[in-house]
Amino acid sequence: MVLHKFGDKLYNGVAGALRSHLAGVAARIEAAQGLPFLKELKSCWDDHNKSTQMIRDILMYMDRTYVTQQHKAPVFQLGLDLWREQVVRQPQIHQRLLAILGDMVSRERAGEIVDRALLRATTQMLMDLGKPTYEEDFERHFLATAADFYAKEAQEVIASSNAPEYMLKAERRLAEEVERVKNYLDESTEPKITHVAEHELITVQMKALVEMEGSGLVPLLMDDKYEDLGRMYSLFKRVDDGLALLRSVMGSHIKEEGRALVNDPEKTKDPVEYVSVLLGMRDKYEASISRAFADDKSFRNTLNQSFEAFINQQQRSPEFISLFIDDRLRKGLKGASEGEVEATLDKVMALFRYLQEKDVFEKYYKQHLAKRLLSGRTVSDDAERNMLVKLKTECGYQFTSKLESMFTDIKTSRDTMGDFKARLAEQGEELPLDLSVQVLTTGSWPTQAASKCVLPAQLEGACETFRQFYLGAHSGRRLSWQTNMGTADLKANFNNGKAKHEITVSTYQMVVLLLFNEAEQLSYREIAEATEIPAQELKRSLQSLACAKGGGGTRVSRRTTRSGLFAALLVVLRAAYAATANCKHI
Repeated sequence: MVLHKFGDKLYNGVAGALRSHLAGVAARIEAAQGLPFLKELKSCWDDHNKSTQMIRDILMYMDRTYVTQQHKAPVFQLGLDLWREQVVRQPQIHQRLLAILGDMVSRERAGEIVDRALLRATTQMLMDLGKPTYEEDFERHFLATAADFYAKEAQEVIASSNAPEYMLKAERRLAEEVERVKNYLDESTEPKITHVAEHELITVQMKALVEMEGSGLVPLLMDDKYEDLGRMYSLFKRVDDGLALLRSVMGSHIKEEGRALVNDPEKTKDPVEYVSVLLGMRDKYEASISRAFADDKSFRNTLNQSFEAFINQQQRSPEFISLFIDDRLRKGLKGASEGEVEATLDKVMALFRYLQEKDVFEKYYKQHLAKRLLSGRTVSDDAERNMLVKLKTECGYQFTSKLESMFTDIKTSRDTMGDFKARLAEQGEELPLDLSVQVLTTGSWPTQAASKCVLPAQLEGACETFRQFYLGAHSGRRLSWQTNMGTADLKANFNNGKAKHEITVSTYQMVVLLLFNEAEQLSYREIAEATEIPAQELKRSLQSLACAKGGGGTRVSRRTTRSGLFAALLVVLRAAYAATANCKHI
């Protein structure tokens, strides 16, 4: 017929025959009810699909010539188009199709078992008719009903559950939708249904979840519920502004908790305990970030910003952090391994980074380092230098140049004392006491103006001997004795030598105590005149000698008697004094 120019008649005849046949098919499908409806639809579709393929093969020549020349739909495509128009989009069939598919999905969401193979065959039929058919005649309705379902379920669950329970339910629902797509929907539906479920289950409810009393973000943080926090993080990460909300609430909570700490007079009485609480607080939230929030840098930035916001509200934070380091480097890290020392210093450096007034910290750290170096009370030189390296890395050479100079002075002083003792041995001289002198460079140490203090004759002679040795070896220099920075070890005998004690005191305390080897009692004025110690320093020294730590003991009065621990002070074993070296060019 095509060869004889009857292609148009043949094509229209095939189309008419198909329409007539499909009218009967549609009536048969429409007559079916419930699940048999889908089975009848599948059966008729399979038959139609097979018949159309056979017609296409028979009319292959018409497809190659007439259809191409006249820009008509190929025979097989014609069969698909007619099925879509006369069967799928027949009003009664279409309405029932959506209702039955929707009912089966709803029953599966409710936990019932449905015929997934039949569902898959039905959605595949729609896809075979073209993706627009799948989207317009099924997917759009499917997504709309899913939104309604999850909006209603979210309201019900959040009203009857705590946050962890709700999140478990939401996580399970999201996984179910992904599985549903794999089982009987087209893969292109997955991001769409996931977005719908995420919006209703997470976006709409996330503020209520985070702020839920007793089980929201803050209680989970306080109780270290890492699993629940991790679930909240993974769910909120799915939606826009979800993590931003978590960061905002976490940051506000950390600031509130921090302000309560730094503004509490009781909590700031003990600087070491204050910093310990800060470190514990930071460790707590660091653990939440690393274990629950996937080590998210944005959360760590929030943590750092929050700490910086409240830690600088306490003006003494730089001093307290320096005191904490001083405590740890003097005794707190004794016996700790190298790794433990490193970890502690790293944690303290994290707090140091939050300080806005690092110059104030430097002032206090310099003072505390000086006391440690001069007294020899440090856990280890390696720990001290490790801390110095960290400060240098953080703040640059200028910040630590004077601190490094202090270490250099200590090393040089050791060498100088070695040379001094060697000279004494060569000359056959022997000092009446064990003298140790630290020669400090002016400007590098937190020294004060040299104050007068009348030293015991034996000690004065030993100091003069050292002064002559040092100036003979270093012409053009000047030594100024810093008696306020020295210490002394004293031996005390009690009960006619039956009880012996060694005590370590400051230079000023030593000078005062040795006066009682020559007198039974002395007035404050007599002590002041005999020692010439500045009034403020003298009062401080007398108070520390007379009053027990914590405020106990006897109050310092005008007259001080020779009694108690300091009854019979006999011999000065060792005295350590600080001196400054002033280099002058000749």
